[in-house]
Amino acid sequence: MKKILIANRGEIASRIIKTCNDLGIETVAVYSDADEQMPFVKEATVAHRIGEPPVNKSYLQYETILEVAIKEKVDAIHPGYGFLSENAQFAVAAQEAGITFIGPSVDTIQLMGDKIGARQAMIDAGVPVVPGSEGGVFSVEEATLLAEEMGYPVMLKASGGGGGIGMIRCENEQALVRSFDSTKARAKAYFGTEEVFVEKYIENARHVEVQIFGDKHGNIVHLFERDCSIQRRHQKVVEETPSPFLSDKTRELMYETAVKAAQSVNYVNAGTIEFIVDEKENFYFLEMNTRLQVEHPITEQITGLDLVKWQILTASGEKLPLQQSEIQRKGHAIEFRLYAEDPKSFLPSPGKIEEFSWTPGDGIRVDNGYGPNLTVSPFYDPMIAKIIISGESRDVSIELARKYFENLTISGIKTNAPLFKEILSEEDFLNGEYTTAYLANHKLMAK
Repeated sequence: MKKILIANRGEIASRIIKTCNDLGIETVAVYSDADEQMPFVKEATVAHRIGEPPVNKSYLQYETILEVAIKEKVDAIHPGYGFLSENAQFAVAAQEAGITFIGPSVDTIQLMGDKIGARQAMIDAGVPVVPGSEGGVFSVEEATLLAEEMGYPVMLKASGGGGGIGMIRCENEQALVRSFDSTKARAKAYFGTEEVFVEKYIENARHVEVQIFGDKHGNIVHLFERDCSIQRRHQKVVEETPSPFLSDKTRELMYETAVKAAQSVNYVNAGTIEFIVDEKENFYFLEMNTRLQVEHPITEQITGLDLVKWQILTASGEKLPLQQSEIQRKGHAIEFRLYAEDPKSFLPSPGKIEEFSWTPGDGIRVDNGYGPNLTVSPFYDPMIAKIIISGESRDVSIELARKYFENLTISGIKTNAPLFKEILSEEDFLNGEYTTAYLANHKLMAK
């Protein structure tokens, strides 16, 4: 490949450009009016304006993005994560234009994008799934009947998409009845279909995912796991690898299951198999993300591999660079998602960054989308940067992270950096004894 268009923005666009530069590949950036001064626009070989700040007038306008790709005669499009990364229509349109879509096959994107279809595919493959409805639930009466059989609490989920906006926890029948119509409406607005389903909520659970990679020659490997249990509104905030919770026996079984899940759909390129794990280490399939994950850098830190490079190579038809036995893990890594948000309420805090000194160094990697004198827009996810800390052990990584956040300078906006300081001194986190309810239960910034 000689030229790649990046259909994304911010830190992930910069991240992809870095690997392309290392490989001698030219890059094409696309940007909205709000992002004209962003670092990724300047870092790309060339950049094109694609519209106004709202995503439906810029970053989701795949016809406009394809026009730029065709004009620039690119070989491939890298969608990053979010936006169009799991949009099958975009992938098809790119392929019809003779442009490689850096990701899995369209069939895989479509199958895994339908949460109900994905559940059934995993059941057929012998992969354990969270107990739930066999198909879509179309009436509140049907939903309450199923929930009564499963036992509360339950999760009401949009079939067409995941993330915090696509799901809601219901503690009882009243909550389920109250949330049913609004969840369907959000599902229709954000994912194009109002189909929803009901799933048992696993109490005191961990959220653990396995990074998998496949090529067009039938080879599939795993690159170990990431523990993503520290979340707010079902969105990840802190991730680490390896998980401090899993036993080696469960860990190996989870790897085998993830590879089996990927093999069942002939998976190609980067993907992630997400599991929910209960207190007894029983684990269940949640979803398959058919793209690169936000937290992929911690996997890179413990393996020494460049996952974006692997994406480009496999999209080009090459075999995976390494076999499973050649992939080694060393040390421990933790990622902190630095957001422009109030650390107490977790509400976005857009505005101009006056000062930002991120100081990467030994064991410290910073994937930043913003710098000083840039404005965090209210139109997009308010993540400013990802702080990735790695060391020879978990204790070493935690101590290095403590020192980093003590010295981090950022002003002009509120950020969740103070929350990280508290987490890094909190007993349950230090002992690795945390669940997806960690932030909700600990109220760290309430005092």
